[in-house]
Amino acid sequence: MVIMNEGKLPPEVPIEKLKTEHLSKPRNTLLADVFYKAGFIESWGRGTIKIMEKCQDQGLPEPDFEEDHGVFVVKFYQNKWNEENLKKLGINERQIKAVIYVKEKGKITNKEYRELTGFRTKEQD
Repeated sequence: MVIMNEGKLPPEVPIEKLKTEHLSKPRNTLLADVFYKAGFIESWGRGTIKIMEKCQDQGLPEPDFEEDHGVFVVKFYQNKWNEENLKKLGINERQIKAVIYVKEKGKITNKEYRELTGFRTKEQD
């Protein structure tokens, strides 16, 4: 699931800091104050951390936070064993195919791996 919101992060809040304790800098302080007093916000600067905690509680991978041409983007993943996340681990295409195969089938034999990937025994991953 992808959630997009127009607007950039304040310069004081680099995107790398969103997964750790960070400064909170609301763009609309009046609106933020109303939400705080109504109980919708319990503390400043914890929203992204709470999102990550909720994902972890549900056994989901951490979301990705990105900025793209003036739009703030949060990407949620259904599971961590998808091609996009596996590529982030730096493994090669054959290994990605094998992980996805094992996820679906529960196991893989040497023969199945070679058939799936076209891997010959003289090569090395």
